[in-house]
Amino acid sequence: MEFDFDEADEAFRGEAREWLAGHLVGEFAAWGAVGGPGSEHLGVGVRRAWERELGGGGWIGLGWDRRHGGYGNRAGSLTQQVVWAEEYARAGAPGRVGHIGENLLAPTLLAYGDEAQRRRFLPAVARGEELWCQGYSEPEAGSDLAGLRTVAVRDGARYRISGQKVWTSSAAEADWCFVLARTDPTERRHRGLSFLLVPMDQPGRIEVRPIRQMSGTAEFNEVFFDGAVACAAHVVGGAGQGWRVAMGLLALERGVSTLVRQIGFAAELGEVVGEAVRGGAIRDPVLRDQLVAQWAALRVMRWNALRTLAAAGGDAGAPSVAKLLWGGWHRRLGELAMAVRGAAAAVGPAAWSAAAPYELDAGQRLFLFTRADTLYGGSDEIQRNIIAERVLGLPRVERR
Repeated sequence: MEFDFDEADEAFRGEAREWLAGHLVGEFAAWGAVGGPGSEHLGVGVRRAWERELGGGGWIGLGWDRRHGGYGNRAGSLTQQVVWAEEYARAGAPGRVGHIGENLLAPTLLAYGDEAQRRRFLPAVARGEELWCQGYSEPEAGSDLAGLRTVAVRDGARYRISGQKVWTSSAAEADWCFVLARTDPTERRHRGLSFLLVPMDQPGRIEVRPIRQMSGTAEFNEVFFDGAVACAAHVVGGAGQGWRVAMGLLALERGVSTLVRQIGFAAELGEVVGEAVRGGAIRDPVLRDQLVAQWAALRVMRWNALRTLAAAGGDAGAPSVAKLLWGGWHRRLGELAMAVRGAAAAVGPAAWSAAAPYELDAGQRLFLFTRADTLYGGSDEIQRNIIAERVLGLPRVERR
């Protein structure tokens, strides 16, 4: 597998660094590195403005197929997409509020949508103007997505949607939501589902309720649909084809996005190692070996992601392998963030009070948030089943 950066890529790297240095100033710099997992609800106003700044500079949609209109005004090869992601993370830029629209919705529309859908939605994403959230998981259908109960009933030129989604990131800020719902009640499991694009500004028909987590943050939400309206022309891939589209999107979520996530992981690992050095825990041979193992595992994840991206034709098990790797790795990092500090990790800051009991520091938030890494986005059990059945050809697990 060859995945080297050539002279053009390095020139592109210099351009990216120069642009970030010139634009990541003022409020944008002050909110730098905020908005990742565990802090997605912070600084939304400034980060929305930053999204428009990125759009104005042509840095959104680098990897989009320019045959479909070139909605991003900069071309970008796969290696240049990686370069941009690396430089963005190294610059300490704010967490993207538009990443779901750019990295999930847009490639899905390019692969499965029609030209009218692309013309309507992609330019707004490229300009940083419209934000998206993902309506997949439900209270009774988290990792088992095919068991969802949300329904969409055809009503002339539109659908009326009723049901509940949960663990929906950025639902309170999003302008649109792509929703997987059952449009054919006579079918079961993955058959009869459709992928609908739903406007979120529907008072009385859509309600968003934040979910308070044990870390004290509330970036996830419950979303209730009570006759919410979606245009029939905004069904991606055709009615009844939602499973095919949804699975294609999940592969995208665990492709380029996985590599971008790893860059943030490297920064978090650096903080944990720095804490171990400052506090003296690095002298403990067990902890030192664990930190080295985390560093090595992160390198393996990077090479695996690059191999997957460079592979022609794709790999049926690659998304599940990637999810298993990064979910377990990040959870272990949270545990190490506590271990290197010893008993002090369990002590809150002096400013703690009954009125504000959740003033956690970054390491404590990392530990608490990463408890969920092996569950959300598809539990480890589900990923292992997918690998066993679809890649290894083992007997299918019986599902009711």
